Amino acid sequence: MQPERVLSDKEIKSEFESGATHVERLPTSDIPDFVGEDVAYGPDGFSGIIGSPFVCGAAFLASLGGFSFGYDQGVISVINVMPQFKAQYPEINSGFYKGLMTAMLELGAFLGCFFMPWLADKISRKWALSVVVVIFCIGAVIQTAAPTYAVLTFGRFFGGIGVGTLALGAPLYISEIAPPNLRGALLVLESVSIVLGVVIAYWISYGTQYLEGDISFRLPFGLQMVSAIFLGIGIHFFPYSPRWLGLVGREEDCIESLCRLRRLPQTDHRVQTEYQAIMTEVEFQARMLEKRHPGAKGLKLEWLTWTDLFNKRTWRRTAVGVGVAFFQQFSGINGFIYYAPTLFASLGQTDEMSLVLSGTLNIGQLVAVLLCFCIIDKVGRRPLAIWGAIGMALPYIVMSALVGMYSHDWAANKAAGWGTTAMAYIYVIMYGVSYSPLTWALPSEVFSNSTRAKGVALSTATVWISNFIIGVIVPTMIEEAGFGTYVFFAIMCLLAAVWAVMLVPETKGRTLEQVDELFGDGTGAEEKEVMREVLLSGGARRAENLLTAGKVNDSGDETSV
Repeated sequence: MQPERVLSDKEIKSEFESGATHVERLPTSDIPDFVGEDVAYGPDGFSGIIGSPFVCGAAFLASLGGFSFGYDQGVISVINVMPQFKAQYPEINSGFYKGLMTAMLELGAFLGCFFMPWLADKISRKWALSVVVVIFCIGAVIQTAAPTYAVLTFGRFFGGIGVGTLALGAPLYISEIAPPNLRGALLVLESVSIVLGVVIAYWISYGTQYLEGDISFRLPFGLQMVSAIFLGIGIHFFPYSPRWLGLVGREEDCIESLCRLRRLPQTDHRVQTEYQAIMTEVEFQARMLEKRHPGAKGLKLEWLTWTDLFNKRTWRRTAVGVGVAFFQQFSGINGFIYYAPTLFASLGQTDEMSLVLSGTLNIGQLVAVLLCFCIIDKVGRRPLAIWGAIGMALPYIVMSALVGMYSHDWAANKAAGWGTTAMAYIYVIMYGVSYSPLTWALPSEVFSNSTRAKGVALSTATVWISNFIIGVIVPTMIEEAGFGTYVFFAIMCLLAAVWAVMLVPETKGRTLEQVDELFGDGTGAEEKEVMREVLLSGGARRAENLLTAGKVNDSGDETSV
């Protein structure tokens, strides 16, 4: 008796694409991780984005979502040191109150992370984005018109709810409407646009500082609404997310949305393959929830899915996703973004030179982020996590020594002041090529299919709450701790290196089973078995529906409708 031949992934995919009724032949071990993942509608990368009007528009929207977040981070840097701003809000002269006002944006963003996924599932990705744009703009109006420090701080908090959810929701929508072969390029654009927003906000506020009166800081506060409004309006020129339509059971609308996005008829095999993949993933998620939490519904189910991240099988994955987010912020990067002028002034630079240096520091980060995307898939994640942390710690060690020895008289030790400034640039470059993109890459790779949404949301929430803490403590640390500020961040960077050595695996190019082997928890194997059950039932059922509708023939070839 001849043993049953094991099908290759390509043959399995062909079976699935054709909608054949003998799909039950697929061996469990050969079920692909993501059915239809490699569907391509044209060239990859930025040439593919330019070649598709809808995808090009999606890229523009992605840049607006990330840009709005980056702008709101960067705008406060120069404003914090404007004499006009200090005169209007004298509380800013206190390091604690300056930090609290600055960091309230991140506290709002932290809270927004937990309701945005629910809102996006409930009313659609498009309308959820419109809602958070309104929230963001209300916060921006409050900041712009704030008569007192208390009102300004509340405006930062309220606007933070909008900007945090905007930065989370825009990539979600974009990733779901983009062709699979272009999602990576769009994520690159999203990361770059955040840093670009910081840079542009900085130089706008640098220019408005020379205006007389309140307009010097109220104008850059008000301009933050422009990109968000474009996003809130522009999103409605695009179809609903096909995955959301599948999630709420609107299967016909799902495939119609795909056809519109891809500018192809339903008979195109690529559209059919992507449609099958979306519906299979939706059914897979539902079965995984029922398997792990039978009978649970509503708030109880929501709570249980969050606790899944901390059980014995998945805690290490969570430690990697949350850890990279924590160490990104506790490496001190936003201390530089928010308070660079204050920091450079404390190193003996003049007020004007401090502003110029702060602006070029942000440009250095942008260049470093662009460099990272050229090397991250060649170097790998683990080496960047380890050596990036060490590379960030070394400049801090030198800075702490120089500040400790010469801060009592920078005027007489100008070379030491410039040497300390140079270390700040080296730190930012090391950060830009390592932990800046790793925080967005690692969580999406280490979590399994069924825990990825919650895992990425928790990692993002960790970014915001850590950012909030850094924003509050850094001004006081600069005033009170002196060189101890740099010692603290050097220690955190060295701890990041230890964490990376002990916990971070190399996920570059790994399949689900290979990631299972790295973490040793068998989560992917369990999910493969559930995926096989979905393919046996749902895949065959949808194939039969297509046959009945006359959209494909019994051999899987396209027919005219």
